[in-house]
Amino acid sequence: MSNQFKKIFLGFSIALPFLLYCVYYYTMMVKNAPYKFVEFNGIVIKAGEGNNYEKIYNSQTRVYQYKNQNDSTLKTNVKLTKDDLLYLHHKAVELGFWNWPAKMLGPDSLTSPRYYLEYDYKNKKKIIEIDGSYNSNDKLKAAALQLIKAVDQNIADAEDRKK
Repeated sequence: MSNQFKKIFLGFSIALPFLLYCVYYYTMMVKNAPYKFVEFNGIVIKAGEGNNYEKIYNSQTRVYQYKNQNDSTLKTNVKLTKDDLLYLHHKAVELGFWNWPAKMLGPDSLTSPRYYLEYDYKNKKKIIEIDGSYNSNDKLKAAALQLIKAVDQNIADAEDRKK
């Protein structure tokens, strides 16, 4: 047996089973993922001070309610496209949304800006609440505010498309 044949045989006996196992393992991981976009129903976001939410959006009902500069409440109908929802789903995956705690509230939670974000799936829901006075984990707070900003931006873009 030649040296080259031994190296090829060794490569196939180690690399090929490893590659096959990787394909099997990741296929099962993706198949059993807890939050799949196929099962995605919609997003609910609320923003305001304390328990008084001044801005509310529900992507299933498409109702967007907010207060303008004159302090009057406006209701509009804003539709997020499937691409918008897919982007927000991927953004949540990228930021690790499903590993965050449900409540991220600080000591001044009744007077500071508060956000409520809900991702609704066929069999599961993930809800977080965060306020501006939360200081336990700065990286987590920054990631949560980045996701909330992305959702707000998509809603604003969808509203501009409507006009």
